[in-house]
Amino acid sequence: MSRAFVREDSGEHVPPGRFGLPPQDDPSFDAAAARALLEAARDANTASAEAATGYLWGEPRLRRHVRRLLREAEELPENEQDLRFIRVARRFLAAG
Repeated sequence: MSRAFVREDSGEHVPPGRFGLPPQDDPSFDAAAARALLEAARDANTASAEAATGYLWGEPRLRRHVRRLLREAEELPENEQDLRFIRVARRFLAAG
């Protein structure tokens, strides 16, 4: 079997991925990290966002950003809402 089809890391190391995050000392980092965590969770890739941001799921420091993102998502017209994003945002808030 080709090595291209063999997963050797067995889930132990998750590469951080590309989330377009600003530097960690940037004032907008936490807001971007919150969005990255929610979008990754929506796509079943939370571990990658946790590695990229340095924050774990449910991080209290990000709650205000998640609340804002949830409010913005819920205020969209119903036919434009991302229901999966809304569900994971609610789950994030319930985790803390």
